[in-house]
Amino acid sequence: MTNDRMIWVQFQKEGVHYYPGADTDPKLATGDWDDVSFLGVPHRHIFHFRVWIEVFHNDRDIEFIQFKRWCQRLYEEVDSSTAILELDYKSCEMMADDLYKQIASEYPGRNIWIEVSEDNENGTFIKYQKQQGDDHNG
Repeated sequence: MTNDRMIWVQFQKEGVHYYPGADTDPKLATGDWDDVSFLGVPHRHIFHFRVWIEVFHNDRDIEFIQFKRWCQRLYEEVDSSTAILELDYKSCEMMADDLYKQIASEYPGRNIWIEVSEDNENGTFIKYQKQQGDDHNG
């Protein structure tokens, strides 16, 4: 029997990123309607995150608010030290992969889906499947 039970949380963070080479690659810097050369310089976004994580029962296996706060905290500076995860200069896919690694380490043996978008407009959605033989911590 498969477990299709998941919870999700969403949050947002401000960040700056860019697409190296977008300002010089002729496929991107076309000088026409599809020109995206502006992506080659640092620019600001509000990155929106939605994270789904597998749970194994209906009675707060993972508490929503605590999980959301834990995810948000990964991007905050704590005690004048740098944040665990950085948004700056990464693609949405890279951000999703970085976040997945942290979540899978804290909550092993669970399917995790992550959506990251720029300004809640364009983004990525990646399904990370638990590894065969992983034990859940529920």
